Amino acid sequence: MPTNEKEINCQLFDQLSILERIEAVTDDEKVLKQIAIERRQIMRKLYQDPPKTE
Repeated sequence: MPTNEKEINCQLFDQLSILERIEAVTDDEKVLKQIAIERRQIMRKLYQDPPKTE
């Protein structure tokens, strides 16, 4: 399990790489739509603002 932000970011970048490899070998529109959804979710996690504390 990742212990710090750098490890988490590395895992998210790995997930993006996997999606890119799958995207390169498929022509199925349903698969491409799902890849787009997954990519948006990963990007949201990757570039989220740090938690705001009061």
